[in-house]
Amino acid sequence: MSRMSRAVVDVDGTKKPVPIWGPEAFEGMRAAGRLAAMTLDHITPMVRPGVSTGELDREIERFMRAHGGIPATIGYPHRDQPDNPFPAASCISVNHVVNHGIPSFAKKLKEGDTLNIDVTVILDGWYGDTSRMFIVGRPEKVPVKARRLIEVTYEAMWAGIRAVRPGATLGDVGYAIQKVAETNRFSVVRDFVGHGIGRKFHDAPEVRHFGKPGEGLVLEPGMFFTIEPMINAGRAEVKILADGWTAVTRDREPSAQFEHTVGVTEDGVEVFTLSPAGFEKPPYPI
Repeated sequence: MSRMSRAVVDVDGTKKPVPIWGPEAFEGMRAAGRLAAMTLDHITPMVRPGVSTGELDREIERFMRAHGGIPATIGYPHRDQPDNPFPAASCISVNHVVNHGIPSFAKKLKEGDTLNIDVTVILDGWYGDTSRMFIVGRPEKVPVKARRLIEVTYEAMWAGIRAVRPGATLGDVGYAIQKVAETNRFSVVRDFVGHGIGRKFHDAPEVRHFGKPGEGLVLEPGMFFTIEPMINAGRAEVKILADGWTAVTRDREPSAQFEHTVGVTEDGVEVFTLSPAGFEKPPYPI
């Protein structure tokens, strides 16, 4: 199913060997990625003014389990706080929340909000991880800067994905993302990165969303990882709230994120988490 090459080590990130997966693993990742994407497709019509992020999360969990999946984030351990596992089936991050927003039945969405919904599902032991941005209500009620930020973040993610191919480096991927963001006068969050994925939620390599061409891990067919840039309208700095999970922009400017899980193929890249409904960026055709 997979082999581990001792020669391929994530020397610039995790310092751990990078799994090299075979054809059967691609099949498993396609199924897990599709279910993750289907979950976001399913929840899309529910994202509207007045709904709580807790309600969205409850439906996300129900849908995953109804389709044979397990929400990977429920009970996921905190790196520094063993008694503070993540409590929900999704991360829902609204407006200036960068990531790891905890869903709440008290948090009601209002028209003009923007949010990222990040889901990870386990299906037959494989992990599918994806996120998308959403807008609440009429697009014209969303501030122009926030709308532009969503567009640029989407473009940046795809610039990174298009850089993935055998022989390219993770520096090439990070540089492609960084160039799109900074050309548009936005900033790339440095505190959080993409990650290897497969039979584990978080594995080698560490995937930074900034970098220099030609530097970093050389990509090989069979590597799986996420590309999930977090782009801020203002400065790149973030802070963690008292719950230990929620990251917000320090300057309270809006943040945006898109995420796909990808695999390096013999001649390029395969995206495992494309939307079956064609919902790639907002506004979505409901």
